[in-house]
Amino acid sequence: MQIDLTGRTALVTGGGTGIGAGIARALAAAGADVAVHYAHNDEGARAVARDVEAAGRRAVVVGGDLTDPAQADATVTAAVDALGSLDILVNNAGHLVGRATVGEMTDEHWAQVMAVNVSSSFYVCRAATKHLEASEHGRVILMSSLAAENGGGAGSVAYAAAKSAIVGFGRGLAKELAGSGVTVNSLAPGFIGDTPFHDTFTPTAAQQSIVGTIPLQRAGTVEDVAGTAVFLASDLASFVTGQVVDINGGAMFR
Repeated sequence: MQIDLTGRTALVTGGGTGIGAGIARALAAAGADVAVHYAHNDEGARAVARDVEAAGRRAVVVGGDLTDPAQADATVTAAVDALGSLDILVNNAGHLVGRATVGEMTDEHWAQVMAVNVSSSFYVCRAATKHLEASEHGRVILMSSLAAENGGGAGSVAYAAAKSAIVGFGRGLAKELAGSGVTVNSLAPGFIGDTPFHDTFTPTAAQQSIVGTIPLQRAGTVEDVAGTAVFLASDLASFVTGQVVDINGGAMFR
């Protein structure tokens, strides 16, 4: 059975690099037109958009700071204006920001982690809701993390709390939008290798150590996450909502 998203439109936040870029490319490969959002990486987003177009799909690049409600609104509006509708929203944008223990963490650090992970998702979903409800195939895919279950690595308490909040937000939103046929699910990746996230925040030796604890004995790939996102965006997952899908190679079982 082949997934066909032809004629559907998607907005992928944080789509210029890493997991977001992989999801944008995978949605396009399945037939969707894609708005690729970026906050800072304009060049990366444009490269992803070129890949979407190379797959024969329409692409638009939209920039904005999603922690600003006005810019989040403008991002959704720009995507809908360019693509004509919105069927699939992938709220991938997020960040660890930096590692800090609770004892040393500043108010500003805590607020920034919550803003970039939780508030941004809320602002974008709020702006997108009316468009998704107008779709016959409305899908919201949020980005949580294994950290929401195991507390994350050293110095990532704020990040773990933010990703836990995403799970609760997603379940509540799933109930709110169910009457309109819109599904809402969260992805919870574990260790995904070759991404800016771990290249920035996890030393090479620590990455190798983590892989050694994974039952499948390998790091996850961007494609592992993207494939799950495409499934959730498709008709095959039309009866799946309010769920958290773990993508961690067996590192944690619910």
